[in-house]
Amino acid sequence: MRKLFLVSLLFLIFFIKSGIGASKRALSFDDLINCYRISDVDLSPDGKWIAFTLTQVDEKKNGYHSDIWLVSSDGKRLRQITTHESSSWSPRWSPGGKKLAFLSSRSGVSQIWVISMSGGEAYQLTDHYTGVKDFIWSNDGEKIAFVTRVYPDCPDQECNEKRDIEFENRGTSARVYDELLFRHWDRWWDYKRAHIFVLDVKSGEFKDVTPGDYDSPPIALGRGYVFSPDDQELLFTSNRDSVIAISTNNDVWAVNIETEEIRLISTGFTDRSGKGNDHSPKFSPDGRYISFLSMRRPGFESDKAEIFVKEVKTGKVKNLTGDIDLSVINYLWHPTGRKIIFDASHHGRRKIFELDVKQGKIKCLVSDGYNVLADMDKNGEKLIYLHCSMNRPCEIYEYSFKKRRSRRITNLNDKLFKDVEMNRPEDFWFEGADGDSVHGFILKPPFFDASKKYPCVFLVHGGPQGAWHDRWHYRWNAQVWAAQGYVIVMINPRGSTGYGQKFTDEISRDWGGKVFVDLVKGEEYVIDNFSFIDPERLAAAGASYGGYMINWIEGHMDRFKYPFRCLINHDGAFNLYSKYLTTEELWFPEWEFDGPYWVNEKYYKMWSPHNFVNNFNTPMLIIHGEKDFRLDYAEGIAAFTALRRRGVKARLILFPDEGHWIQKPKNSRFWHREIFRWLREFIKG
Repeated sequence: MRKLFLVSLLFLIFFIKSGIGASKRALSFDDLINCYRISDVDLSPDGKWIAFTLTQVDEKKNGYHSDIWLVSSDGKRLRQITTHESSSWSPRWSPGGKKLAFLSSRSGVSQIWVISMSGGEAYQLTDHYTGVKDFIWSNDGEKIAFVTRVYPDCPDQECNEKRDIEFENRGTSARVYDELLFRHWDRWWDYKRAHIFVLDVKSGEFKDVTPGDYDSPPIALGRGYVFSPDDQELLFTSNRDSVIAISTNNDVWAVNIETEEIRLISTGFTDRSGKGNDHSPKFSPDGRYISFLSMRRPGFESDKAEIFVKEVKTGKVKNLTGDIDLSVINYLWHPTGRKIIFDASHHGRRKIFELDVKQGKIKCLVSDGYNVLADMDKNGEKLIYLHCSMNRPCEIYEYSFKKRRSRRITNLNDKLFKDVEMNRPEDFWFEGADGDSVHGFILKPPFFDASKKYPCVFLVHGGPQGAWHDRWHYRWNAQVWAAQGYVIVMINPRGSTGYGQKFTDEISRDWGGKVFVDLVKGEEYVIDNFSFIDPERLAAAGASYGGYMINWIEGHMDRFKYPFRCLINHDGAFNLYSKYLTTEELWFPEWEFDGPYWVNEKYYKMWSPHNFVNNFNTPMLIIHGEKDFRLDYAEGIAAFTALRRRGVKARLILFPDEGHWIQKPKNSRFWHREIFRWLREFIKG
């Protein structure tokens, strides 16, 4: 009996050590696609409930479904508010907290629906022919401002409907355009403009308060609109330049709701022309000031965003964050008016800061992971925000100003991830171009064994003014890649955000310069300092600017001490000349390369990968969406043609129904499968 017991014990020890029957498993694509996605967080006026949108995959319909949920602020009670087969999203509490309005497509196009918190079914509030894209309540709850797309010369819904019918029955599929900008991201311009309407909740009457041939809010970069404290005016953002394809000149405006008289708010600067990107207007709690975000340099979409305040009575303008080297993303006024809370990227994290309005000093409130400001209670005691990391999707968190600490409110994804083995990303710093410090992350695969050698994939982020963060990503998810058995390296080279504006600026007109040196030195540093990486099994992958960099690496592989065995290029530019002529937001290449190429060819010629095709020798997987109007899919075809004509192994994957991102679940599954198949072929063995 004793002998049998010892044999059984030894077998059990072997069983556990070998991992057979272990409770943990690697992350899968199914885990990624089945995550609960939380967005549109809104705190009730009494601070007791948080409304939010919960989105889940619907693979049968090859899409996603959204519903409105409530969670008590203590996290103990969870309620689903909508259960309709059509999606519902964007919950907004009425000022009194007795009603919850939201958007839903259950009547065909998206409209505003309202549900009483005392019970009963949701009812449809708007029946606007062109639908509702976004909305806000007035302070007294008697009005709602909403955004819709209309023909700018149409005075009513009947006119919009008639114009749509005429367009559908025009007898041809031709689209006719005379001006720029005629397409954007993945949509052709439909000859309509975004306008803000104000609805009287009781009577149902509404009026267009931003008429004219302009988009309000603008088509890109600018956002935000808000009622004045007395609900007599509406602040909004709009670009009134004649050619918006070459302009980032969004401005903050005020319109009198009754008279429709309009006036410019973002003016009176002493340190800038006012032709940069101004947006996100808000009123201070006492109504004395109008605040907004402002960028100094016209045409530069990634300039430092600073918080400005304008005194309503005097018109005096003040920059609150001019001396702080952080670019503000979102911000909220504290109810006291003495503080502003904002979030900003910093060293691979999106942190939450507190700004003392009078002294101009900041304090970091939340430093770890990726954090998105959502709302604040009316007493200024707690802050609601979304928090995620490279190991977990976003959940709702609360920060207590009194206790100076955070706590998690929701845990919707815990069950899905309780058996998943994932490592935390590790930070590293190295000396890049010009001796500057450059930051990166390294992520080890699950069930990591330090005695082994692992293949490694270097991921290059897009932008180029962007960054890898300690963040959960639904497309380029480093954990899903690591789960395939790879070490994942993510470097934030020159041009990345969150390392000071100078660092961000240094990629413009230098697309293959210092940034490339940073990547070359970063690769050498990682392999020389992490002995578990196999230098013979390396790959690199990137999307958008990252895809451009893959093309650049292809033509300059001899610069690397440890060459990559294969490359993956998603939506990358190949020819900067053709890229300029086929993209939509022309302000971007004109800033990055100092004008159109016929005015200044220098940087187009210097940094275009197509000029280095003679050096293309590394196998490349090329992926492109045919509805990508930011980087036309002809760029992918051109790179593929060059490689195959040179006899280099390559594969081209085109998605006719996708744009800049692969979003449909079935396409995303295929995308991941093909990428991992490509990697297995060249570096997994």
